[in-house]
Amino acid sequence: MKLQAIFWDYPQFQEEDFLRAFLRKSSNNQTYYWIMTRFLEHGRVIDTLSFFSLKEIASNLPKLKLSQYSQRKWTRLLEVYDAA
Repeated sequence: MKLQAIFWDYPQFQEEDFLRAFLRKSSNNQTYYWIMTRFLEHGRVIDTLSFFSLKEIASNLPKLKLSQYSQRKWTRLLEVYDAA
């Protein structure tokens, strides 16, 4: 898994077990949105989908501050896989 590409500036999040535990324990939506945004902007699709389902991404996409490129990419991906 290429978590270094997503969290180059947060070494603690580069450890998969730590990140999964952090997401499970986090009750803060802003932190959840921040992590999802990092995945959608910088992560590979396969890595992103190992942490977030297509339905999770579809339901949260309007709430995230993404670049135009990432917004189009994920909108199209959700359309193709009928998760929008």
